[in-house]
Amino acid sequence: MIFLGLGSASRLGGEVPAADVMMKVYSFDLSAWPPWLLVLVGTLVAALGIWLGIKLLKLALWVMFFVVLLGGLAWAAWLLVM
Repeated sequence: MIFLGLGSASRLGGEVPAADVMMKVYSFDLSAWPPWLLVLVGTLVAALGIWLGIKLLKLALWVMFFVVLLGGLAWAAWLLVM
């Protein structure tokens, strides 16, 4: 049911003022580092991430290949026996 004009009490005992909301912001100041070093490290980290993604994808594809192969052979054997 929808009650127009009536405010429902919240389960937490009312509204939470915006001043009570705590927010922590963490930041790293990298301005002291040379820009070429930041680009180099960022490039190496991105390349490592891509390489790990390739390895995981390759492993997942091999697992999927063998699951399909063994599943198809088991299904054919089941149909042969029945």
